[in-house]
Amino acid sequence: MRIDLTDLRLFLLVVEHGSLTQGAVAMNLSLAAVSERISNMESILGTPLFERVRRGVRTTVAGDALIRHARLILGQVEQMRGELDTYASGLKGRVRLMSNTAALSSFLPQKLCDFLARYPDLSVDVDEKPSTDIVLAVAKGHADLGIVANIIDLAALQAEVIAQDQLVVVVKRTHRIASLPFVTLAEIVDEKFIGLSDAALERHLGERASLLGRKIDYRIRMRSIENVCMMLEAEIGIAVLSASAIESLQRPDLVIVPLQEPWATRQLYVCARDFAALPPRTQLLASFLMGALDSIETGRLQT
Repeated sequence: MRIDLTDLRLFLLVVEHGSLTQGAVAMNLSLAAVSERISNMESILGTPLFERVRRGVRTTVAGDALIRHARLILGQVEQMRGELDTYASGLKGRVRLMSNTAALSSFLPQKLCDFLARYPDLSVDVDEKPSTDIVLAVAKGHADLGIVANIIDLAALQAEVIAQDQLVVVVKRTHRIASLPFVTLAEIVDEKFIGLSDAALERHLGERASLLGRKIDYRIRMRSIENVCMMLEAEIGIAVLSASAIESLQRPDLVIVPLQEPWATRQLYVCARDFAALPPRTQLLASFLMGALDSIETGRLQT
């Protein structure tokens, strides 16, 4: 018996779950069948791949080596299938894209409009999420591409800059800072804040406030920009938001005051686990988005 793709997928599932039993469930096979396949692989390779531990199994040194090769082989097979599918049916299919709020409220809709008009046989599934959730989803393969801000750890992914994001302070027109040309965080950190339900942005601001020996006091956190603005108009507090996320809102009672801090201008990235391993249609969208930096006004966007 030779090692086939099913064996490699099974092997990686057992590694992931740390158990032959759970690997069998994930592959919809019997435990006996899984045990036989693993034993055959070890016989062919001439070395044990797993050792038993109290709560399941763990890989041997040889098993660790096979993990790298199995992932490489299966990844190449998926890439091959994507390319052959493209040749067989033309450039067709769906791309899964996750985006943060600021990109969707500024340049992204127009870019996607241009992309879909140019490639009528392609479709894009767009899901709006905070940057933190997007990075996890892309890393786990739940999305092909993500658009995120650089206030989170991107070490596990490949990423390319496509735009910039400027944070600003938004207040009621009657607020004490409304007439100022700009403010620093030190000047507003003791105010009551209205938060946007965005873990990455909140953590980013919290870290900066802690450097001042302060903690941001959120009176309430809202899930939408519109609801944040409603709270601002009622003078519940102030908010730090992305310039791009609010530029289209018509709110005459609100004033935007630039936040003059080096860290208030952030980079926006398109990210993937491996751009080179993406199907051609997904690579096409990634390349299209990477051209956004030259076609939009820099100085806006958020998480």
